[in-house]
Amino acid sequence: MTEKSYKNLQEEVWEKNLCSGCGACVAVCPADAIIFTDKNDRQVPVQTGYCKYEQDCVSCGACYAVCPRTAEHREEREAKTGIGEYLELLAGRAVIDVEKKQSGGAVTAILSAALEAGIIDAVVTMAEDPWTHRPECALISDKEVIISHAGSRYAWWVPMLSSLKEAVITRKYKNIAIVGVPCVASAARILKTSDHDLLRPYGNAIRCIIGLFCTESFDYERLVEGKLIQECGVSPWEIKRMDVRGKLMVERFEDETLELPLPDLEEIVRPGCHSCGDLTAVDADISAGSLGTPDGWTTLLIRTPTGSGFINTARRVETLETKTEDIDLTPAIRLAGKKAERLVKEPPTP
Repeated sequence: MTEKSYKNLQEEVWEKNLCSGCGACVAVCPADAIIFTDKNDRQVPVQTGYCKYEQDCVSCGACYAVCPRTAEHREEREAKTGIGEYLELLAGRAVIDVEKKQSGGAVTAILSAALEAGIIDAVVTMAEDPWTHRPECALISDKEVIISHAGSRYAWWVPMLSSLKEAVITRKYKNIAIVGVPCVASAARILKTSDHDLLRPYGNAIRCIIGLFCTESFDYERLVEGKLIQECGVSPWEIKRMDVRGKLMVERFEDETLELPLPDLEEIVRPGCHSCGDLTAVDADISAGSLGTPDGWTTLLIRTPTGSGFINTARRVETLETKTEDIDLTPAIRLAGKKAERLVKEPPTP
């Protein structure tokens, strides 16, 4: 097979606006030569100059191998639609106090239990500045910090998986949980199953992948600083939380909830979202979302034996309560079908 390099990734993914921004390529580049930088108010990947293969003819191709959006993965990516296969369907909620929980706080409860039980060393996830709501990569090894960072981030744009380099190479963590939207889960699954020499250390360190239901992700600058501040007159420190329930619901501390129709937000959706048909993170060990369960509960799709083990641990440590009643996946199935329709569209032009 012909050796691949960042040039192939650039041609097939970056230049076609297919990049999700997951950051896996940043983590696995042995030369630390891929970064994300601002371009037209968006974060985009760039190669900073040195490439082992292009400059020195040293076999590499790690950045290309880890990307779920390359031409080699197109057929596989297009098949990732609908609800996906799962072993068990549960409704879950945190038994512990999770002040900033989204829906039932089940994901936080699962991670807190895993850290307490010692089955994971750390969590690679997303955090945010509580004043500006600007998202940032997070590597967390303390259960109290996990609890404090609970809640979904709909202004997602940072290359979250780039934190894996710090986790695996610098801190030498051996058992990591990853929490992210479907594109993050897909890249993590590639890492976990790849036989590529440069990807294997990362895959061996990933113990569990938790995927979050996602319709699309919004660009921070355009959502918060553009739509909310300039158009709606809402300052970020007024926002208590944001949620997507057919609309973007912006709940404020001392005022009414602002409802923004999703079609009105199309221009602030990350371009790479248009090439994703995966609503429920079919590559995860556990998929979690608010669709299908009553208020105060989280829908949990347990997809693998690993996922079952993490759920059982959380129940045993008594951070998580689950039930099998009052679950209706019809709304999720319907929304998954709508998201899958994007795959028939031409990707946005640069």
